[in-house]
Amino acid sequence: MLTYTESLRLLLQLERLGMKFGLQGIYRLLKELSNPHKKFKALHIAGTNGKGSTASMIAAILTSAGYRTGLYTSPHLVRFEERIRIDGKPIAKVAVARLTSKLKKSILTQHPTFFEATTALAFAHFAAEEVDIAVVEAGLGGRLDSTNVIRPLVSIITNVGLDHTEILGGTVGKIAFEKAGIIKRGRPCVTATEDRAALSVIRRVGRRQNSQIFIATDYSVKVHSSGLEGSTLDFTGKGVSFKNLKLSLPGRHQFNNLALALTTLEILRASGEFDLSEESEREGLSNVQELTGLTGRLSVIREQPRIVADVAHNPDAVKVLVEALRAFKLGRLVTVFGVLKDKEYLPMVLDLASLSEDVVAVAPRSARARSASDVAAAFQRAGSRVRAALSVEAGIALA
Repeated sequence: MLTYTESLRLLLQLERLGMKFGLQGIYRLLKELSNPHKKFKALHIAGTNGKGSTASMIAAILTSAGYRTGLYTSPHLVRFEERIRIDGKPIAKVAVARLTSKLKKSILTQHPTFFEATTALAFAHFAAEEVDIAVVEAGLGGRLDSTNVIRPLVSIITNVGLDHTEILGGTVGKIAFEKAGIIKRGRPCVTATEDRAALSVIRRVGRRQNSQIFIATDYSVKVHSSGLEGSTLDFTGKGVSFKNLKLSLPGRHQFNNLALALTTLEILRASGEFDLSEESEREGLSNVQELTGLTGRLSVIREQPRIVADVAHNPDAVKVLVEALRAFKLGRLVTVFGVLKDKEYLPMVLDLASLSEDVVAVAPRSARARSASDVAAAFQRAGSRVRAALSVEAGIALA
């Protein structure tokens, strides 16, 4: 059997193969593992932004209700095992080694992508551990994404924006079509998409698939308090109402994700398959990070000095991040920023420059990273006082 280190090396070597869209590769890997994706119930989440937060809210509530809950998200921030969790606990290193060993021959002969192999590993782990349900986040798009082999109880499309346009298409409609590919025949879909063109596409696919489309944006909130520790609010939506609900994820942008989560769980409750109490919903939502391991969402990772980390990685997400930071009245900030080459980074730079006293430009540890000098030049043109560092670690030290 491979060691954990050997397994990780074998998996990470697949990253050089890049991305490959289509389901043939993942189906071949899953067949080698006796089709584990058919052995557990699932929820499937696609969308431009908010997938990880929505998935984690749902998983936290299901865990609080006593269900053994798998959670598959990407990418990982620090350790590979973060991608695959059950009740918030990352997959054990020995399990990574055992499952990768089973796939070794297929990896060496079929040359799957990193994401195909990782997805197969996650589904095999969930099946082996007999989860009651798994919350599965699509990697990119949806229709041809490796995760799109499951038949979920509910499909969720958070929103649709212009990201990965070189792969998914240059219009919101084309991108919506790819994300709507996760809608399955006869199974409901929940969305918080507000773009009319995107919503039209989702509804059209829903009709074709005989899938009922639930729009989760019809809700109202009254916010009692809001800060980096989260929000306390009254929430009223279709079939759900809470007074003084504590949500541990900070920012008003999380309210759409909250509506998605609560709408999805109401569908599960109505199906009779899951017993979900108000108590479990409150417990889950007030402890999302602790119950799922979620981080990088306006996360305070140090107090002295205060360091806040966020994974916003496209113009829409950065605009929302900047609005949240302004609402918290944190004052002028020192911003450490790095970005990948395939991202539309100039709008992000302009938004971040508007509230940054100083900027440290960095290059993420990735072959796809945009150089720190490119990023620094963009901030300089935006009028920011900027320095550059060779790594994220060096950038934080410099800040």
